Amino acid sequence: MNRETPAPLADPETIEGRPRPTYQMVLDRDTNPPSPCLRDVAPYHPQTVRVPTARYTSPDYFQREVREMWEKVWQMACRDEDIPAPGDQTVYDIADRSVLLVRTESGTVRGFVNSCPHRGRKLRADAGQAQTIRCAFHGWTWNLDGSVKSIPCRWDFPHLTDDDAHLREVQVDTWGGFVFINFDTDAAPLADYLGVLPEHFAPWRLEDCYKSVHLAGVMQCNWKVAQEAFMESYHVIATHPQILPFFADASAQYDLYGDNVNRNLAAFGVTSPHMGEGAVSEQEIVAQMLGMREEAQTVDPKDDGAIQARRTLGDKTRAAFSRAYGIDHSGVSDAEVLDALVYNVFPNFAPWGGFAPNIVYRWRPNGMDVHTCIMEVMILKRCPAGKPRPAPAELRWIEPGAPWSEAPELPVLGPVIDQDISNLGLVQDGLRNSATGVVELARYEEQRIRHFHQTLGKYVAD
Repeated sequence: MNRETPAPLADPETIEGRPRPTYQMVLDRDTNPPSPCLRDVAPYHPQTVRVPTARYTSPDYFQREVREMWEKVWQMACRDEDIPAPGDQTVYDIADRSVLLVRTESGTVRGFVNSCPHRGRKLRADAGQAQTIRCAFHGWTWNLDGSVKSIPCRWDFPHLTDDDAHLREVQVDTWGGFVFINFDTDAAPLADYLGVLPEHFAPWRLEDCYKSVHLAGVMQCNWKVAQEAFMESYHVIATHPQILPFFADASAQYDLYGDNVNRNLAAFGVTSPHMGEGAVSEQEIVAQMLGMREEAQTVDPKDDGAIQARRTLGDKTRAAFSRAYGIDHSGVSDAEVLDALVYNVFPNFAPWGGFAPNIVYRWRPNGMDVHTCIMEVMILKRCPAGKPRPAPAELRWIEPGAPWSEAPELPVLGPVIDQDISNLGLVQDGLRNSATGVVELARYEEQRIRHFHQTLGKYVAD
């Protein structure tokens, strides 16, 4: 990857030509003070980077990516609630590797290489419940902790000790109600890998949420192409023009933290700078965001320093959340009930912050095919106070070629994802046909993509 000598760190609030208001200026006028992490503005390197197109198209690079990166990093495998009881089991597949995740009798989660040490059969292909782990080929059976329970004709394997036949483990740890795995048994702890994420998300307590939606579909592009489409707001003006009246795309803030974490903070309830100041009235912002023309007269015009449309939308949302969850949201900031607070954890995990139903994205290779990938969308919702946690949604696959807008689980997000999908296959085609052999990245608005590739390059050199 082409790398320029890093320029001195700069304050993004002072970038010449950057549209106003910046995200911090929007927060200055919020109804309530936001969580302190949203007031953090990470300095940035005003540099440009050229990424080789081979990172998206080369089978050789893809093979190296699997061996040198995917087998070394922490990656989200499932929600803790997906396997709540002893004997619950689920499978996480990544490229040509597979992990069997099991809830043991003690309540802990263990992860095992999903391959029988006898003849290699995959131990499970999907989720289920059993008090043992059993290979259906010859009946070898293990306890939930991976120790041998029984081997038919045990006398015929005198050369194998029970330790030899113990299932091989991978590292497992949890954060925020998610289960993470790492194939590298010598990898540093998950807490170190996540950096600022636990601190930033502490007020939003994703561990107390339940998974209300889980959808997946195959995309006709490399997994990085799909992921990068969700790592910047720069594409909104061309790909999602319908949200410009109420989404401040060009005002978005981008922050980088260490090697593994970055984020995009973008405000709803504020008109895009591309449309010009005063192009959309405060009443029309509310009407278009809510999709109801009768809402046009609901904005309170009082001059209290707040952004009127944003305050109105925030008040409506805070009241709705307080009723739905039985928890007082009156002191929550507009940002934390309205905005896109999108974090990425290297390589492929993207949870949204805030108190609204939290979107979670995950992107994975589709087996060993460099030109396709799997995209997943989860939505986490708060558990109503005093009520039991609802059962988590089961994974549902979008049929090939079917629009995500037809998924009843995604009445608002589905059409937006379809707009993104309209680009993905064409991007993959264009990368294979590139005249330059490189991808050009903007200094600020696409710095999260640059950050991702710099971390990837530490595992897989070009």
